[in-house]
Amino acid sequence: MRSTGTLVIVFIVLVVGFAGCAGCSSYNGMVSQEEGVEQAWANVETSYQRRADLIPNLVRTVQGAADFERETLESVTNARARATSINLSVDDLSDPAAMQAYMAAQSALGSSLGRLIAVAESYPQLTATTAFRDLQTQLEGTENRINVARRDYNAAVRGYNTKIRQFPGSIIASIMGFDRRTPFEAEAGAETAPTVEFN
Repeated sequence: MRSTGTLVIVFIVLVVGFAGCAGCSSYNGMVSQEEGVEQAWANVETSYQRRADLIPNLVRTVQGAADFERETLESVTNARARATSINLSVDDLSDPAAMQAYMAAQSALGSSLGRLIAVAESYPQLTATTAFRDLQTQLEGTENRINVARRDYNAAVRGYNTKIRQFPGSIIASIMGFDRRTPFEAEAGAETAPTVEFN
């Protein structure tokens, strides 16, 4: 009798120990994935900050090299101010509305920069300056970095969201308060090809 009772107790201890180890492993994996999402988000913010830092130099170069349309320059300056005024904390990454506001502000800034570059090409003396060409090249590189950072962020979010939704991780995630993160999404109308007109 004694050996049967001892075997049952040992079996129960082993099962509880195994479940505890599995739970700890799952929790640690979620923490690791969450940290990956936070690092990827920091990389996105760094890329956007680089773009915001380049804009004043671009505006000064354009102002100095041409009698440029004030409205276009003000549009870029105002869009930059709006984009840099919206700050997302890591906790806001699970709020789709906050992410949408952030993405809309960054999109508006990108659009106003595109208009600035397009209008600047009407000024041959401006586009011929080395400073303008260098800034334009840096902005193109920065836009590529932003795209890569957003793609990496979305991959990290996908991995994290998958981890917290799979069983048994979903149980631990709900107990420990791991929330889904919001990925970057395409802008409304991005699926429609732009109309190009040569006048």
